[in-house]
Amino acid sequence: MEKKLRVGILGATGMVGQRFISLLENHPWYEVTTVAASPRSAGKTYEEAVGGRWKMTTPMPEAVKKLVVMNVNEVEKVAATVDFVFSAVDMTKDEIRAIEEAYAKTETPVVSNNSAHRWTPDVPMVVPEINPEHFEVIPFQRKRLGTKRGFIAVKPNCSIQSYTPALSAWMEFEPYEVVVTTYQAISGAGKTFKDWPEMVENIIPYIGGEEEKSEKEPLRIWGKIEDGVIKPAESPVITCQCIRVPVLNGHTAAAFVKFKKNPTKEQLIEKLVHYKGLPQELELPSAPKQFIQYLGEDNRPQVTLDVDFEKGMGVSIGRLREDTVYDWKFIGLSHNTVRGAAGGAVLCAELLTKQGYIEAK
Repeated sequence: MEKKLRVGILGATGMVGQRFISLLENHPWYEVTTVAASPRSAGKTYEEAVGGRWKMTTPMPEAVKKLVVMNVNEVEKVAATVDFVFSAVDMTKDEIRAIEEAYAKTETPVVSNNSAHRWTPDVPMVVPEINPEHFEVIPFQRKRLGTKRGFIAVKPNCSIQSYTPALSAWMEFEPYEVVVTTYQAISGAGKTFKDWPEMVENIIPYIGGEEEKSEKEPLRIWGKIEDGVIKPAESPVITCQCIRVPVLNGHTAAAFVKFKKNPTKEQLIEKLVHYKGLPQELELPSAPKQFIQYLGEDNRPQVTLDVDFEKGMGVSIGRLREDTVYDWKFIGLSHNTVRGAAGGAVLCAELLTKQGYIEAK
């Protein structure tokens, strides 16, 4: 790319906004030129606005420290400074829907980490290795919005990334019933142990709205475009429990699967390790070379050993074994703020750029 695209980050001071900032440092295609946040942060430098709340393990990039934070609600003003935006705003769902559409209508593509538009029928919700064809719904969305360049694309919930890729790799064996329990890191709530001391040595068996997302969003990913909207798949049926555990980064899933066909363990593992998609074929900058790894040891995957596989963009699967009630069971692990949040959105943007949906204004 001759000249880097100008990127804005909406909600830049929050945890996911910070993850965007850190992932985009030295990106070959993109340059963060604009940071926007709530009116109380506007007018301060990014360094001042974040203050002591920088939550990444790597230092704040020098390039953003002196950027003056813009008011995210001044849509036209922010949009005039960028080619596209990543959205990680902390608002109500109705407010998020409204502000993301407002940005799209300024002819600014929006790649969102938020859940507000995940069920808008003509908004693609994409894991680039699994359902890149859903980006083909964008022209229908543009027609509805009355835009030529502007649109909204979203990435799915962080919790599903630890088991949905495995199920996608196994689709030819026709999984039809899945039981999942997810063990979710505190960074998924935008917290560290310093912010949330009551999570130390604790488990909370409830995360608001998470179980419905974990059961329904994979079906939308496996859906098809019909009449200009995405129609979710009807199977496999998924039931899920979501538990908050005292881990900083990394969502683990324990999954049980029934198949219509009868695969062997060797077939299932072979499908996992050879599963790849457009990001790998196109060698996109953030794409993991290997999307899914299989770990044969009984005590893997582990958060401390495996969460950063492929710089947090890969998925780790282990403990695949036959079950006495279901056909097979396994453990999955993914990095919830990299693959599951900002990194997944950056990969979506890279594919959208490669396909010509995002370009310089």
